[in-house]
Amino acid sequence: MNTAQEILLVTGMSGAGKSTVLRTLEDLGWETVDNLPLRLLDRLLGSPLPEGAEIRPRPLALGIDARTRDFDPDQIVRRIKALRDDHGYDIGTLFLDCAGGELERRYSETRRRHPLANDRPASDGIARERELLAPLGRWANRLIDTTDLTANTLAQQVRATFGGDGLGEPTLAVTSFGFSRGIPRNADLVFDMRFLRNPHWDEALRPGTGLDRDVAAYIAADPAFAEAVGRIEDLLLLLLPRYRAEGKSYVTVSFGCTGGRHRSVHVADHVARRLRAAGFSPTISHRDLGAAAQDTLEGVPAGGLG
Repeated sequence: MNTAQEILLVTGMSGAGKSTVLRTLEDLGWETVDNLPLRLLDRLLGSPLPEGAEIRPRPLALGIDARTRDFDPDQIVRRIKALRDDHGYDIGTLFLDCAGGELERRYSETRRRHPLANDRPASDGIARERELLAPLGRWANRLIDTTDLTANTLAQQVRATFGGDGLGEPTLAVTSFGFSRGIPRNADLVFDMRFLRNPHWDEALRPGTGLDRDVAAYIAADPAFAEAVGRIEDLLLLLLPRYRAEGKSYVTVSFGCTGGRHRSVHVADHVARRLRAAGFSPTISHRDLGAAAQDTLEGVPAGGLG
């Protein structure tokens, strides 16, 4: 049993946003379990990690509310104390509250029945649940009132609060490709490098790729290279934190040239190094690096007559 595991109990009023919180935590890399019967909690915490998992387990979020089997707020508080005091778990409780009028509006809009008032007005179930959950509300060390929050705003608040230690970082990929073979279908941002001078039309450079030093130097010597690529890098450094804040899980940045062997390869490699220096962890791939060079794909050389 790993005493370093962080555990967050997510509870509160039905309709206050528990599902949104759990989905957001899962996107951040937490392991999430909803409505687990309390008698199974010790078995869950004592089970071995799945094969291939890291030595230190992921943070664990447990969703518990009035619908949970054997739900008893006082028993939950006692269990939390035991887990913390006897087993050394870093365990916290997030309580989601919401004004009764707003909860009634949400149930009316979704046409759902309150779980504690199947045959009565939602207001009756809300009042009954608020009284039932009072011990947990008093015990919780984190409280979010979602009365005036949209689901997106709540998710942003959860990401800001629980997304530390690298959790929630988008999976960042930097790729190169050739327009002559089609734009990658999974690209989020596409930059066209065909304005740079083309090493294909230099017979000494044509057999090489953008990873070769002489080809890279040729591309970087283009008068437009430094300013254009610098502006692209600055744009990415602006956008990537915003994508993270919005909860985007995957970001693929693709650089294209005609054949996908020279200009796009060098620029992708150059930009990936800049992003690593800024603290990001991009993976890099070159889709068409091994493709055969072909004059008819490259168009007319600069200054050529066709």
